[in-house]
Amino acid sequence: MPWWSWILIWVALVAVSVLFYVLLGIRLFRQFMATVKDLSAAGEKLGHLAPVNLEESTETRPAAPGSAVFASPAAMRHDYEASKSARREERRRRRVQRKKDRGQPQALGDLDFT
Repeated sequence: MPWWSWILIWVALVAVSVLFYVLLGIRLFRQFMATVKDLSAAGEKLGHLAPVNLEESTETRPAAPGSAVFASPAAMRHDYEASKSARREERRRRRVQRKKDRGQPQALGDLDFT
């Protein structure tokens, strides 16, 4: 193999690698521009939302995330038990309604005798 064939091989390898990196750069640039376009669209959408009124009473909205860290354990236990019983009662109510709709007999524990 003559000495100049090695030069041709290396020139071809360098040319292919440069072409690969150019195409990779173009693809990366297009993905970056698509991401910027999506972010600007999200910013436009969020810019049109109504501002939040921070003067609302705390009774109408739930507690802020992380506020349980500073609350008393008794209050947190009460909230936990209240929500647990509310979820249990809601499941019981749905179960009774479902059985009533299907014409199935009710379980005595599901019936509300109070």
